[in-house]
Amino acid sequence: MSTRKKTTLFYAILIAIASAAVGMVIASQWGLPQSSSAQTVAVPAGNSAPLSGPIDATTFRNIAKAQAPVVVYIQTTARARRELTEFGGDDLFRRFFGGQSAPRGRQQAPVQQGTGTGFIIDKSGLILTNNHVVEDAEDIEVYLYGANLRNLNEKHYAAKVIGRDTLTDCALIKLSEMPETPLQEAKFGDSEQMQPGDWVMAIGNPFGLSHSVTVGVISALGRPFGGVAGREQPMLQTDAAINPGNSGGPLLNVRGEVVGMNTAIYTDQRAGNLGIGFATPINTLRDLLPQLRTGKVTRGVIGVSVDPFPMEKDVAKSLGLSSTEGAMIRAVEAGEPAARAGLQRGDVILEYNGRPVKDSDSLVAMVVNTKPGTSVPVTIVRDKQRKTLSVTVGELDLEREQNRGARNNEGGDQEPTSTGLGMDLGAVTPEIARQLELPRGQGGAVVTNVERNSPAALGGVQSGDVIIEVNRTPVANVSQVTRELQRIEAGSPVFMVVYRNGQEVFVTLRKR
Repeated sequence: MSTRKKTTLFYAILIAIASAAVGMVIASQWGLPQSSSAQTVAVPAGNSAPLSGPIDATTFRNIAKAQAPVVVYIQTTARARRELTEFGGDDLFRRFFGGQSAPRGRQQAPVQQGTGTGFIIDKSGLILTNNHVVEDAEDIEVYLYGANLRNLNEKHYAAKVIGRDTLTDCALIKLSEMPETPLQEAKFGDSEQMQPGDWVMAIGNPFGLSHSVTVGVISALGRPFGGVAGREQPMLQTDAAINPGNSGGPLLNVRGEVVGMNTAIYTDQRAGNLGIGFATPINTLRDLLPQLRTGKVTRGVIGVSVDPFPMEKDVAKSLGLSSTEGAMIRAVEAGEPAARAGLQRGDVILEYNGRPVKDSDSLVAMVVNTKPGTSVPVTIVRDKQRKTLSVTVGELDLEREQNRGARNNEGGDQEPTSTGLGMDLGAVTPEIARQLELPRGQGGAVVTNVERNSPAALGGVQSGDVIIEVNRTPVANVSQVTRELQRIEAGSPVFMVVYRNGQEVFVTLRKR
C-alpha cells in the first residue's frame, strides 16, 4: 500500500472516531438515547398467577427470610408536625405510627420524631411508605435490614420525598445516598386475587422492634376506610397483627409477594392491636406509581354527589329502570363539569365512558381514574327516558373539597312537627334562612332532628336540611311537606330534594 493511501486511511479512521465522540457528546447534551445510558425504571410487574400449593411448617419461615431485606425502618424529624387525625372523625379509628416528642431538656424549637416502615420497590433506592409517616418531615433517615437500632452510630441513609398522595395515604421516597451492596426489590402480587381466608404476612417495625413478622389471614375485602372525609378507600382487612410503627410496611401473600401496604388499625385509646388492620391494595398503589414518580397525582372529578346506598328494586322500578344497578345523583355542583354537561339531581348514571356503572363506588372509581380534560359519554335515565351526555372531566382538588366545610345546621325555637319518617320539621324563619345561608325567598321546611336508624336517617337526611321538593312536587312550608308525605303509602319510596350546604340534594327513603 502506498504512503498516500495509508495517510488517507489514517485520516478516515480518525474522522470516524471523532464523529462518534461528537455524536456521544451531542446525545448527552440533547438527551438522545445512548446504548450505555440508564433506562427509565418500569412499574414493577404484578404476578397474577393463581395462588396454589400446600403450606407447611417452613412456608412462613422462608417468606420472612427471603423478604425481610426489602423492608426498611424509617425515622423522621419534624419541627411542626400536625397532630394525627381520626379516620372519619370516629375516635375508634386512628392512623398510627410510632411517634414521640423530643426530650424536654433541649432548649430548641419543638421537635417530633416519627417512625414507620417502608419497602424497597427498585434497586435505585425507591421506597414505598405511608404519607403520614413522612408528612411534614424535614429529615428522613432510612435503616436497612440488619441495622442495630439501639446503636446511635448505626449506618443509615438520608432520603427525600419524590411524590405523595393523601387520598391513598401513600408516599414514594428515594435514598439520597446508596449503600455499597445492591438493594433487594420487593415482588408485587395481585391484590385482586386475594379472598377472605387467604394467608398473609406483615413485616414491619412496631414500637421500634425492627423487622417483626406477624401472620394472619385476609378478613374482608373492599372495606371503605381511611382516605379523606367523604372519600373512603377500599381496603384489605386483615387480622395479621399490626401496631404503631408498622405503617407503610408490606402485607405479603404466601408467595412472598406484596399485596398491600399496612396503613391503619381499628383501636381505642387504651389498646393497640385488636386484630383488625387495614392495608391499601397494592394494585391501587401500582397504578399510582407513574404519577408518584413525577411528583404529582392528578384525579378526575365531575362535580356530583351520589347516593352511597344500593338502590332497592321498587325504587328502581319507579324510576323506569330494569335493574338496581346504577348511581343516583343526589346533587350537582354549580359550575362543575356535570352541571355544564346538563346532568341533574335525580338522574341515574348507567354507563360511564362506555362502561356499565354497577353502583356509586364503581362510578367514583372510574371518574377519579379518568385523566382531567378527557371528554367522556355518560348515559343516564331521567324521567324514565334514557339519554347520553358528554362530560369533560375536571381535576379533583382535595384541599378545596375538604375546605368547603359544613354549614351551620342549628334549627330554630319553633315546636317541631313529626313526619312519621323519623325526622322533625320546623319553619324556615328569617333567622334560620340567614344561619343556613339560603337563597333569597327560599321556602320549605327545615329538618330539626333525625332519629337514628329511622327511614330519614337511612335515606341520608341530615339535621339542617331544608326540604324543598317531595315526590317531584315543590313545597314552600311545613304543612305542604307533611301533606305530600301523608299521601305516600306505607312501604313506598319517597323522593325528596333538600337544600344542603348551598346545593340541592336528591335523597330517597322509604315510608314504613
